[in-house]
Amino acid sequence: MSDPFFHPVSGFELPRFAGIPTFMRLPHVPPGHDRWAEVDVGLVGVPWDSGTTNRPGPRHGPRQLRDASTMIRAEHPVTGLRPFEALSCADLGDVGPNPADIQDSMTRITTFYDGLVSAGIRPLTAGGDHLTSLPVLRALARPGPLGMVHFDSHTDLFHSYFNGQMYTHGTPFRRAVEEGLLDPKRIVQIGIRGTMYDREDRDFAESVGIRIIPIEEFHARGPEDVMAEAREIVGPTPTYVSYDIDFVDPTFAPGTGTPEVGGPNAYQALQVVRGLEGVTVAGADLVEVSPPFDASGGTAFLGVSIMFELLCIMAGTLPA
Repeated sequence: MSDPFFHPVSGFELPRFAGIPTFMRLPHVPPGHDRWAEVDVGLVGVPWDSGTTNRPGPRHGPRQLRDASTMIRAEHPVTGLRPFEALSCADLGDVGPNPADIQDSMTRITTFYDGLVSAGIRPLTAGGDHLTSLPVLRALARPGPLGMVHFDSHTDLFHSYFNGQMYTHGTPFRRAVEEGLLDPKRIVQIGIRGTMYDREDRDFAESVGIRIIPIEEFHARGPEDVMAEAREIVGPTPTYVSYDIDFVDPTFAPGTGTPEVGGPNAYQALQVVRGLEGVTVAGADLVEVSPPFDASGGTAFLGVSIMFELLCIMAGTLPA
């Protein structure tokens, strides 16, 4: 059992509307804290949306996600797993971005995550738009390319936007493959749908061996069968999990910048993460929660519920 210092504050001890909100009511352990070296999984906010190409707002995501996460309790309702006892978890705070400079922000993010890697901390990230994943991967993939399970409506594999802009929330995984951060033959993208500009992203995926499971196939086969294939694709070696909240149908998650109809429901949103059991998760993120489009916080609560599911999967894949 982990040190009680790393256990969340119980709603039996302090009302959920009271106290300073941290992710899942965990202790705040910023870099330099005397307990930093003891953290197994660090929850990190990246309040940044400079890669957004249409409706901005994910820069406000981590704050709303933290507030919603006060409703997360200690035990998984199905498995009985108590991740905060299996792992030493902490809120590591936010990476401070430079909202006027994409490259500087990415450097700041990578530098922060380099510190986590050096300390042996596995990150669970709350974005931020989906470009956030690229600088995180630059740190996590230094030992070698990772596999990836990617839940999304969009491939994020485009070459560029707006006459040569190479860094947007529609390009991070194209860059990650080009930079050798991800092994394309160990990438599976699940839930892809919506109208299209063209087939350039799909053609790239096919050319390098990325497996795309469109939403029609997802619904026809069901989550269990799809996730069995996903586990087979990534295999036993280290894998990144990237979860865009717009994977979920906007009926259940309207608070996002690029919604697409026809997606999974809220239960299926949790079910696919449970299907990751046994995957060696090197790190994970939940991105594109945009509070301006759902001030009620329902999207954020679904987002942190997904983060809890991811944390439980990470608790089942302890490093040797």
